[in-house]
This record gives sequence, structure tokens and C-alpha cells, in this order.
Amino acid sequence: MNIERKLNKAQKTFKTWKAVPFKEKQQALKKLAKLLDDESEKLGKVITKEMNKPISQSIAEIKKCALMVRYYAEAENILQPEKIKTEFRVSEIHYVPKGVILGVMPWNFPFWQVLRFAVPAILAGNTVVLKHASICFGSGNEIEKLFLKAGFPKGVFQNLEIGHAEVKTVLENPIVQGVSLTGSEKAGAEVASIAGKNIKKSLLELGGSDGFIVLDDADFQKAAEAGASSRLLNCGQACNAAKRFIIQKNVEKEFMPVFVKEYQKFVAGDPLKKKTNMAGMARADLADDLEKQYNKALKNGAEIILPLERISDNEFVPGLIKVKAGNPILQEELFGPLGMVMIAKDDEHALKLANDIPFGLSDSVWTKDKKRQQFFIENLESGSVSINKGSSSDPRLPFGGAKSSGYGTELSMVALKEFVNVKTVVGN
Repeated sequence: MNIERKLNKAQKTFKTWKAVPFKEKQQALKKLAKLLDDESEKLGKVITKEMNKPISQSIAEIKKCALMVRYYAEAENILQPEKIKTEFRVSEIHYVPKGVILGVMPWNFPFWQVLRFAVPAILAGNTVVLKHASICFGSGNEIEKLFLKAGFPKGVFQNLEIGHAEVKTVLENPIVQGVSLTGSEKAGAEVASIAGKNIKKSLLELGGSDGFIVLDDADFQKAAEAGASSRLLNCGQACNAAKRFIIQKNVEKEFMPVFVKEYQKFVAGDPLKKKTNMAGMARADLADDLEKQYNKALKNGAEIILPLERISDNEFVPGLIKVKAGNPILQEELFGPLGMVMIAKDDEHALKLANDIPFGLSDSVWTKDKKRQQFFIENLESGSVSINKGSSSDPRLPFGGAKSSGYGTELSMVALKEFVNVKTVVGN
């Protein structure tokens, strides 16, 4: 089926779908959540075969999707018309779905990224067309099948098997009313500029280089475990993974051996074995890119704590390097099993190091002191701040970035209003 036909189908379905009562839409979401739970092993294998994620992490991704879908299936209807007190007989705010929304989604969480964008958009009354990463067309097709199995009308969610070149054509089509992209800064800037030229809404969830700040009154064991997991789960291929470990100078000697020990527990293995905690990267060219970044960091004065060793086309022994402010590598995102350690004199210095990058996705701060926590909560320039835990996304809480990490909100009730027009109704 060609693109034009699919877009026409999405538009035709939108006209009837937008009028389906909220509660009825939620019934279909309940069925979708159950299917995700019931088929988690089968769908997990699809992820693992496409992008190498260890099978236990793939199944966990599907289970998390089910949890998120259930959250929206039980959410209150915040899109009902709101009555406002004025001198007029009628004064209301209505929330009207925009129409057909394009999702441009990445390979690193092939189900989670798609569903966390699509579910609130669809519940709000829109229809969705997906351009998935080229290695994840299988995941895209499985998601389309799930929507149909759950009883959603044909055309509510469609997977377009298209390349990057065709994104422009789809986005410029007058049927498409908005776009949500998760991906690199470069891809985000490109898509947002096309959307802007065509006066269409865009939502961007882009890269990160998240700070993981360990202060001298932290629980070192818990911080070390959370830090290693945050950097190395999914082979370090997550936008909100901890990437820069900012350690207070007076506890460097005490904390680092604990951290290194936890870090070395991640060993590349067969992704289809349940005990494997790390596999290879999604593609060999991505491993090439990471190696180049590693060498660039070293050329600019980074010191090796644990060498990044390539053991196959796409597998590594995870690396850890000590980096000083000013190293050009800090202007980039490291998407793979390589972490950076930075040393901070005190809280003010730690904050300066954390903020001194183009990105602002999610930071993590480890301290038992409420006053110190508050200092970082108020001053970190990021979309989320985690206290004494690793960064993560939660269906109940908004997820989005600041600065070059993008704009707009996914997850939580806030996401329900991302792709709606606000209409004022007033008069006597």
C-alpha cells in the first residue's frame, strides 16, 4: 500500500475515531495492555533479533509498555470541555484532536518509544502513522497488528516502511498535522524545520549526556550499582542513561573502586540467553562511531580508568574514562558502553560541570542531605532530576528535555494535551 493511500486511510479513520467516547477508546487500550502482557516473550524476541537487546531486557520493555498502556486505559478524561466562570452564558475550553500525527522513532527501545508517543495521541482522538528505524520494521508491523487485534479501527495506527528521505514527503503532506520525533539532535533539527516551514506542531525527544552526581554523604554501594546499570543497560544505548559520573573529590578514592567493581559485572554475551546482562550494540557502524569518540576523548587528554576494548563487530568490554572540563567530547552524546568520570571540588563545582553541556535531559543526584538535594533540584538545567535513584521514565510522570535535548512532553496526563488544539467557546 503506498504512502498516499495510507495517509488517506488515516485521515478517513480520524473523522470517525475522534468522535468515539473516551471511555470506549480506553476499553480498546485495556485489550492492548493484556495482549502486550500475554505476548511479552514473543514480542521480546522480535526486539532482540532486530537490535541485540538482551532478551530479559526486551521482555521487560514489553511489560513496561503494558504498564503504560494500562495507565492511560484507567486515566481520567482531562480532555472534557472545561467551564470557565465569566459574565457570559457560555464560556468553555474545548480540547480538539489535531488529526493524523507522524511518529519518527528510533531503534533503541523499539516498542516503548513508539507506544509512549502513540497511546496518548490516539486516546486524545488522533490517528498515527509511524516511520520506524530501518532495522525495526518488524517491531513496527507487530505494533500495528497489536492495535488491530485489540479492536482499534483500521487506520488508527499504521506502520509506514519508509526511509529517511521519505519523511519530508510525509510531513509536507497536508493530511499530516504534527510530528513526534525521538532521535539525534541532527534528525530533530531537520524534522522540526520541515514542520516549522509547514506550520505543524513538533515534539522532540533528543539526546542527552546525563550527569550522575555522587556527593560525599551518598550511599556509595547503591550509587555504584545504579550508576553502572544506568550506563550499561541496553549496552549504553539510551538517551537518559547516566553518561557523566561527577564525583566529589574527597570521596573519589573511596567511591571509585566500588563503582568499578559494579561496572565490570556487565559482560557482553548471547542476547537470547536470559542471564545475559549486556550484548552487542545495535549495528557495527554505531560501534565504529563510539570507538572514534573514545579516541577523540583520549587525544584531548582523557585518562583511561577501564579501556574500551572492541571484541567483535559490535561488542565491547565497557570503558570508563576520566575527563576534564573543556574536552570537546563533552559536547557530544556517547551512545554505547563508555562512561566518563569527572571530579568536582564541591556542590557548586558539581553543578557547574553538570550544566556545562548542550544537553539537558535527566540528571541524578546522590546525597542524603535535603538542603543539598534542594540546591540541585532548583539549579540543574534538565527535564528531570532523580534523587538517590538512577534516571528512568515512569508512565505517571512527564518525560522531556531542556536545551538541545528537545521540547514537549511524553508520558503522564500532560502528554494527552500535546496533540490537541485548544478551542475557546464564549457567548450568550
